[in-house]
Amino acid sequence: MDMFLARLNSYFATLSLHSLNIRWEDIVEVLIISFLLYHIMVWVKHTKVWLLMKGIIIILVFILLAIVFHMNTIMWIVENVLSLAVIAVIVILQPELRRALEELGRKSFITDFVSFEKPAGERFSDKTVNDLVKASFEMGKVKTGALIVIEQNVLLTEYERTGIEVDGLISSQLLINIFEHNTPLHDGAVIIRGNRVVSATCYLPLSDNMEISKELGTRHRAGVGISEVTDALTIIVSEETGNVSVTYEGKLYRNLDANGLKEKLHMIQNKEVEEKKRRLWKGRAKDEK
Repeated sequence: MDMFLARLNSYFATLSLHSLNIRWEDIVEVLIISFLLYHIMVWVKHTKVWLLMKGIIIILVFILLAIVFHMNTIMWIVENVLSLAVIAVIVILQPELRRALEELGRKSFITDFVSFEKPAGERFSDKTVNDLVKASFEMGKVKTGALIVIEQNVLLTEYERTGIEVDGLISSQLLINIFEHNTPLHDGAVIIRGNRVVSATCYLPLSDNMEISKELGTRHRAGVGISEVTDALTIIVSEETGNVSVTYEGKLYRNLDANGLKEKLHMIQNKEVEEKKRRLWKGRAKDEK
């Protein structure tokens, strides 16, 4: 304990000697560390890490007491178990750590500077939008449950492989037929890429978000789950109520009407990119000066 206090005094003495010699690199370093600590604290608050940290803090208090009162047996156990405990924490938090890294990879401040993907054109046509809306509300009227996942930049290949290949052009009749009760393809999710249904009966990861209403079932939890780990938009038709909902970026938008669903689909359609390309070929629009 005396050695620890001596080192602490030495550190503060050294710090006071160099406190006046502040470089601009030091200021940038403090800002970077502050930024990272803030985002880590926000991330910790919304995950299981916070509960785990409470347990770790309690253990650290006991270790500190053991140091103060020279409890040699406890200190010996801590020294021998510490390396294993770090590995155990990493294994326990593996899903949360993976989700945090995926979220970091989707941050715009990285993709703005380093682009790993080509700019996407129009993802799907207006006909596809109309067919998706029509099918969703037709199924809602008769309370046919449905789960439709629309792929964006993040490929859904690993989830596509869990289902049965379809590779069919999207139409409202095809979607209604897939989710019809007692048909071979009705159970599970449909994955859409562009204007085609690529796979059906797909398994999706379930969200462990405790804020999701208990009245919602596995279909809604799966929709939120896929939106947490990818940038896909998912349409959910409730089998109990017939209501249509959408999940995107980990958020659930419930009880949409036809216009609300169209608005969400147009948001990810990326139609503006295609219109700009057409204007470059055709020249300025008539209304432009």
